Amino acid sequence: MILVIRGTFFSSIILIFYLSLIPASELEFFSVLSFIGDKISHGVIFFYLAILGMFCNFKIKNQILMVIIFSFGLTIEIVHYFHPYRYFEWTDLLANFLGITLAGAIHKTLQKT
Repeated sequence: MILVIRGTFFSSIILIFYLSLIPASELEFFSVLSFIGDKISHGVIFFYLAILGMFCNFKIKNQILMVIIFSFGLTIEIVHYFHPYRYFEWTDLLANFLGITLAGAIHKTLQKT
């Protein structure tokens, strides 16, 4: 089962990175989102990555995993800075951070029960 979860995690990382490279206009669902909707989607996506990653039971601390996932989001935003059809947004990083933090809090709560 753990291999399925890890496979899903790494497949998700690849898919998210791919979707972050194509022009936003080609992603019809995301192009119609408002500013708030875009930030919510960032939070949900990074919540998903973080919670899934924590259930992978990697041999690193969850805090390190959360930093790695945030760094992945930062890397995407840096790529967007240089991408002709995308742009860097601090608010995207904040939404990513909030999603990751929420996942960490929920995972910690679930581990106590």
